[in-house]
Amino acid sequence: MVLLDIFGVHPEPEPEPEPYPYPLELSPVKKLALVASIAAAVQYGWALQLSLLTPYTQFLGIGHGWVSLIWLCGPITGLIVQPIVGQYSDRCTSHIGNALGDSLTSGIKHRAIVVFVLGFWLLDISNNTIQCPCRALLADISGDNDAMVTFGNALFAFFMAVGNIIGFSAGAYKDIYQLLPFTKTEACNLYCADLKTCFLFSIIFMALIITLVVVFVKEERIDPQDLQYIQDSSCSEENPPSLLIQIVLAARSQSRPMWMLYTVTALNWIGCFPFLLYDTDWMGKEVYGGSVVGTSLQMDLYDQGVRAGSLGLVFNVVALGVASLFMDRFLQFLGNVRRLWGVGNFILAICMVLTVLITKMAVRAREVALITQGISLVPPPFEVKISCFALFAAFGIPQAVTYSIPFALASMYSKDSVTGQGLALGLLNLAIVIPQMGVALVIGPLDSVFEHSNLPGFMLGGTAAAIGAIFAVKMLPVE
Repeated sequence: MVLLDIFGVHPEPEPEPEPYPYPLELSPVKKLALVASIAAAVQYGWALQLSLLTPYTQFLGIGHGWVSLIWLCGPITGLIVQPIVGQYSDRCTSHIGNALGDSLTSGIKHRAIVVFVLGFWLLDISNNTIQCPCRALLADISGDNDAMVTFGNALFAFFMAVGNIIGFSAGAYKDIYQLLPFTKTEACNLYCADLKTCFLFSIIFMALIITLVVVFVKEERIDPQDLQYIQDSSCSEENPPSLLIQIVLAARSQSRPMWMLYTVTALNWIGCFPFLLYDTDWMGKEVYGGSVVGTSLQMDLYDQGVRAGSLGLVFNVVALGVASLFMDRFLQFLGNVRRLWGVGNFILAICMVLTVLITKMAVRAREVALITQGISLVPPPFEVKISCFALFAAFGIPQAVTYSIPFALASMYSKDSVTGQGLALGLLNLAIVIPQMGVALVIGPLDSVFEHSNLPGFMLGGTAAAIGAIFAVKMLPVE
């Protein structure tokens, strides 16, 4: 500074930094973590649905053949609700925020069933409604920073795993109603009270996290005049085709590799969806030998089986997460993506076949108990339980492939497509939800033909998975 004064140079003083406008505003990383934590609350609810609601629908008196029809809501809302929410979320001018606004949005027994089914569907709709704006908000916070986008989605996946583990663990925990004793009443038995307690925690969990996000994550409000100007400008230049027309045009212009990708994806979901619907029911009926209706001992065995299935789903989630971490290593070992997908589908087919073998082991154990103990209604032996838990863990490996490889291939195959990657991924979503709807329509009547057994549906899934494995290895191009 002295030398500068000697030469007569007087630099301008540095401007003082402006005070930070929002002293309490979170950093972008903390915002991403807070928004991504909504996935934990959503997946906690999904985990409870997958582990407990299929058995509970039968406790209410809904037949085994009709249970799968109730699950139609998931694919339907995934097909309809998410695109609509995404469309209106981008155009919402609420002062709460464009993404956060969507997140807030014949006898006594027969009436109870109607209320339960409506609540089941509303839960599916709300879960699908929340996920889309959450991902959009993660993208908004990340801006143009690719590293932040990747980090945000990784956090979202991490919290999904956390929510799954908490939800499945809660479903496996007996007498959880004691944390909220008022849930047990004369009309609501122990199983009902446990279920009610789990979902009350889900309500509290979801409300708390969304409230924190609404309070601490600020969004720039869209000016309605600017939005109207953009819409008028786009309409004056050209009337864009409707979404349905865009989907039809995109489907007609897809290449052969993309159509094979959609085919293998559809077969993949036909393979795994039956087990996702009826895994805990299979544990309660076929493995533990219990029954939804019957003696108190039969119902108790069924309850034990359902809780054991929920614990098995915890192992499933852990295996899925570990397999996801080593996906690159698997890819290097097998050489290319189509082999990896083929191996994943073969493992899925083997898992479905193993359900039959484990069921036969459990039946044989009950026959031995009848001879040696004079009663067949006993829990399965240790080796049967371990086999079940190992099966649930092994099922996580093809799930990890299913949740990642199709989307990666769709991006690769469509990168030079005229229709773009967005519509290609939209068609991939159709290849997922349409098979789910087909399985939900078929599997219930199919199981009813075979005395309400879950095994015919599992064999249907195993057959589809084996065909999908062959198609993946033989038909998909090498990338």
